[in-house]
Order: sequence, then structure tokens, then C-alpha cells
Amino acid sequence: MIPSPFSPSVHIARPTSRREFLLRAGAGFGGLALAALWARDAAASNPLAPRPPHFPARARSVIFCFMDGGPSHLDLFDPKPLLKKLAGKPLPPSFPRPITAMGSTAYTPLLASTRTFKQHGQSGLWVSDWYPEIARCVDDIAVIRSCRADGQTHVASVCQMNTGNLRPGRPSLGAWALYGLGTVCDNLPGFVVLTDSDAEPPGGDHNWGTGFMPATYQGTHFAPGKTPILYADLPAGITILRQRAKVDYINALNRHYEARLLSRGRKEAAAWPLPYDRGSAEILPEVESIEARIAAYELAYRMQSSAPDVVDLSRETAETHRLYGLDRPETAANGRNCLLARRLVERGVRFVQLYMGAGSRWDAHSDLDKNHAQACLESDRPIAGLLRDLKRRGLLDSTLVVWGGEFGRTPMSESGNGRDHNPFGFTMWMAGGGVKGGITYGSTDDIGLYAVDKPVHVHDIHATILALLGLDHKQLTFPHDGRDERLTETSGHVIEAILR
Repeated sequence: MIPSPFSPSVHIARPTSRREFLLRAGAGFGGLALAALWARDAAASNPLAPRPPHFPARARSVIFCFMDGGPSHLDLFDPKPLLKKLAGKPLPPSFPRPITAMGSTAYTPLLASTRTFKQHGQSGLWVSDWYPEIARCVDDIAVIRSCRADGQTHVASVCQMNTGNLRPGRPSLGAWALYGLGTVCDNLPGFVVLTDSDAEPPGGDHNWGTGFMPATYQGTHFAPGKTPILYADLPAGITILRQRAKVDYINALNRHYEARLLSRGRKEAAAWPLPYDRGSAEILPEVESIEARIAAYELAYRMQSSAPDVVDLSRETAETHRLYGLDRPETAANGRNCLLARRLVERGVRFVQLYMGAGSRWDAHSDLDKNHAQACLESDRPIAGLLRDLKRRGLLDSTLVVWGGEFGRTPMSESGNGRDHNPFGFTMWMAGGGVKGGITYGSTDDIGLYAVDKPVHVHDIHATILALLGLDHKQLTFPHDGRDERLTETSGHVIEAILR
């Protein structure tokens, strides 16, 4: 038996001078350098390995509650008494005529809100009677009333709110967060997408895709309903060892095909007379796809042991089910997703995107009262339950919750009792994760058409979310076509006033 170096019988020669000590310790310094190199190589081989933020983070995870279709700020968080006085009249001449989605809405009469607004909490924030449960949480919320976007249509605007650009093909916000920070969760996706129905938001999976980034960072869409992860259980008669062998064999085939692609690329590059790797333009994306496929198989294998526990909401108490609204058919779908979101961030998932009203169900071109009454009923208790549950578990300080849609609605009427799309001024809010609670930032004009005080563009929203995660939106770049691309493109400012 080899004696322990701490055994009294083992003699350790002590250095007799400082020079001798440094000489002996030098080998240890070399070991530190070697360990750093190994760590760098490990990170390179695992693109989802945890990475340090640019500066100390306030939030560890993000839950983005996306109201698909465009909620009306005028009927929820931004009361306008003047709009009531001017109801039925045309837009005053002092207001520039906007080009709206329908083209002619600027010339239709103004429409007053039918809702009752009251101040709530110690902060006295205004919330309408459509959101009574969220109203009880306002002291934890920073309401941003001066948001602006560039798109007029759902497809373009949803794309911009999720990717920073009106056109599909760029990485999503969740993908950028995962790319910048990696994930601390080995057995669950780092970026999860949940919808409250089988419908998808306009643009579909482009909204949680990776664009020109490797597919490894894309969002994983869980199915709606009580079984969000399909085929998580092992098939009958298949042991975990047999499943491991199957995954290893599939990965070996993928590696073999990847090696053939790389070999072909090297040959094409050698045959090409210019210092430009012609083969890489076609081969590298396919290689990245194979790497993403291998990573997906490995993650799926690990999820078979952990995912069933995560999505099993029966382990939660009856009180928690009521808190999220799982006991009511109107709120069950969103309540289930909000509760699952809490369980996911609890286990280290970096970014969770919740689509509420998936399929543009907030889009109220006519009969806004009926449309929004239903949409608010379906989302109010689940979101408020999420905020309360995170807070009582000590998770709200490390979890940023974001609420908003792709745009707001116009003060002008459409079809007599509806509102058109309004990207010129609308409301979003944030809670937890380093955000000041009980404050209002910015404002729209007297009728809620344009953001006039402290306007906040979509790029500013994205820059602020990244900053709360400890990421500088100007430093978080990805090389593409000879240019360092970033989520906020060439603009974006952090909304410092709402940060704690």
C-alpha cells in the first residue's frame, strides 16, 4: 500500500530558502496554466459550457411572458382621461397621421377605454380592472410606458421583438443569452419555449431559432398540455444501457459522416487557387448541424432521467395549483406553463419564453372588449401566481420576468369597437432580476398614440435584458460574413433608471 503523504512515517523535505521554495512551486504554476488550457479546450468542445458574464449579473434566468397579437396599453396600464373626452371625434390635427397596418385607421374616430383604472400597492401604479391579480403585484413591477417598435404587421413585429430585426434569419434573444452565458443545467435545455395552444406565433420557430449561429443555441419547444416532453419515457422492454448503446451508435455514425465532410472540405480548399475556402460555405453549416444533432441526442438521453420529474406537476401542492389557476379551465393552460417555467428556472434553465394567446389571439381589430376580456382572464392569475411563487421561494431576485407583446393598439377605433396595431407607443413591464419595483418609466402622449417621454426602442429592451444577465450588448458579438453581429445591431441603450 502506498503511504499517505500526510502519514507521520512519510518524510517531506522542506525548502531551506525562498529560492528553493519558488523552484519547487514552479511546477505547480505550470499545472495551473495546463488546467486553464484544458478548461478552454473543454469549453470549445462544449458550446453550452457555463461562461462568465461580462460583469456581475443581477438575474440568473429570464421568463418572457409574450402576449401574442398586441395587447392594448390603453386598456391595461396606460390610462388616458383625454381619450375619454375626445371619444368619437377624429384625431386632433396636432397629431401626425400615422401609417397604420390597415392604412385608413388614422381617419377613424377615437375610441375611449371602457375599463376602470385604479392605483394599486404602496407605489400607486395604475392598472385596469382587467388585471386584478397582477395589480396586487405592482410593487415588484417596473412599467415601461414608452416602448417603440418598427413593424406594422404581426410577422415582422413578433420577429423584431424576439430577434431584434423585422426579417427572419437572425438569432433570437434566448439564443443570444445561451450563447453568451452557456447553461448550468446538463439534463435540460438551456432555452425552453412554451405555448398555450397548438398554434404558433407568427413566424413560427424563427422566433426561437439561431439564424446564423450554430443550432445548438436554439430554443426547445415543449408541446402544450399535460405531456410537454414527448417520448421522454423509455420504450417498453428497453433498458437504460441499451438506450445508451443506441445513442452511442447513432453518434458514431454522425461523427463518421462529419469526418467525411471535413475531409472533403480540406480537399476542396487545397484545389481552390484563391485563399478562400469555397467548400466551407456549404460544408461548415452542415458540420454545425451534425454537432447540434449529436448534442441533441445526448441531451435527449439525459432528459429521459430528469425531464419526467420536471414536468410532473402533480408533485406540487393543491394550494400551488390554485395559485397558478390550474383549477380553472380558463387559466389552466397558461397556469401550467407558468408553473413549469418556475420549475425550469429552479433547475437552472437560462431562458423560458411563454407565448400567451399563441396565434395572435390578442389581435383585437374588432370587439376589443370581448377579445381582451378573454385574453386577460387567461393570463392574469397565471402571471400573478408566477410572481408570487417566485418571490416566496426567494427566486424573484435572480429571475427576470418580462411582460409584453409585439406592439400596442391605437387610440383610433377600427370596426367601431376595435383598435389597430400601434408600434409608435406601447407598454411593457419587467419584474425581479435586479429591476426596481413600483415605478413607471416614460410615457405616451395624451391619447396614447406616440411614445414622447424617454422613448424605449426594442433594442433598448433587449440591451436591458442582457445587462441584467451580466452581458454587455455591445460586447456580445458573433462573427458572420466578415462582421461581428450583435442582437441590438448598431443601436440600443440600457434603461439604467429601472435597474436597482
